[in-house]
Amino acid sequence: MSRAENTKLIANIDCPGGGQVWVDGTTLYVGHMRPPSGTSIYDISDPSKPRLLSRIEVPEGWHSHKVRVANGLMIVNHERFGQAAPEFGGGIAIYDVSNPAEPKPISKWMTHGKGVHRYDFDGRYAYLSPTAEGFVGNIAMIVDLQDPTKPEEVGRWWIPGQWAAGGEENPWTDYVPPRCHHPLRVGNRLYVSYWHHGFFILDVSDLSKPTLISHRNTSLSFPHPTHTCLRMPMTLKGREIMLVADEDVAKLYPSAPAFAWVYDITDERNPISIATFQVAGIDTDGSPQEPMTGCHQPSERLTGTSVVPFAWFAQGLRLVDFADPFAPREVGFYQPDAPAGFERSSSNDVTLDKRGLIYLIDRQRGVDIIETTCF
Repeated sequence: MSRAENTKLIANIDCPGGGQVWVDGTTLYVGHMRPPSGTSIYDISDPSKPRLLSRIEVPEGWHSHKVRVANGLMIVNHERFGQAAPEFGGGIAIYDVSNPAEPKPISKWMTHGKGVHRYDFDGRYAYLSPTAEGFVGNIAMIVDLQDPTKPEEVGRWWIPGQWAAGGEENPWTDYVPPRCHHPLRVGNRLYVSYWHHGFFILDVSDLSKPTLISHRNTSLSFPHPTHTCLRMPMTLKGREIMLVADEDVAKLYPSAPAFAWVYDITDERNPISIATFQVAGIDTDGSPQEPMTGCHQPSERLTGTSVVPFAWFAQGLRLVDFADPFAPREVGFYQPDAPAGFERSSSNDVTLDKRGLIYLIDRQRGVDIIETTCF
């Protein structure tokens, strides 16, 4: 049965499972995990009664499980995950959603290989994690959508050694190859998660020439991949803070569940981990557990408070207060029931709206709309 503390379920949307949820105004955008479901758009003017406005489908072998919206533009990813028709192609599709009930295709920016995984979008620039011709794994790329009919790459960055076509030597013969997961921009910085290669902080004062500031990787000692690097919007105890979520999948070896790190980046050239957070009770002695028990993803949209919502896979929604970044503490949670046909929930992504409502998507089935007293 569902359990809750300082939270209350307002509504459940019975829909295919998904990878990302995003809210723009009173419209909810849902990126689904498996075809033919691509993207669903809901009116949430009355959050207790969500109303489906439109759906976009994708062909077999491709998924469109991420979605971001700003300035009337919706970006969805196209990424190959199985046997797929090659002519569909990987990349990002751009839609006019000034009328969310009638999304209108504007253009598609194509990339080489599998396509685009996750990304950030500020209304003009998209910060992507595509596969690219001549490169090993995904890299970081910046695409300008000032003219959405003609998206234009303006910058890219990769770990030296990824550019095989440029003659760079592969130094990872005994380790997993690099894979950019996604960049998040704050000011003139990109905070880039790079899977089993940790995270990188880049200076993007010149978007055409991102430059490295610093790098850390915990993946050899703690075998979970780095999923998200979230810069906090305020100082905490006078310090600049970045939260780093490891994802509880694709472990280098069996281990206890993944967790979140707290990094002090006041000196951004020397990031230092000052704390971690794990949901109480799921790691009692460090024994290996099955994947998707632990951490996945924090909300990339924050309220301006020190409380951050996390999607914690089988542990549902966790609300964590980082007011003291040296000692984060849980202040609320919502543990959903497992979707029909599944043994446990798999909370995959979470976001907020301007009303302070929380949207939690299960990668298997359903979206929960939740209110909280924690903000």
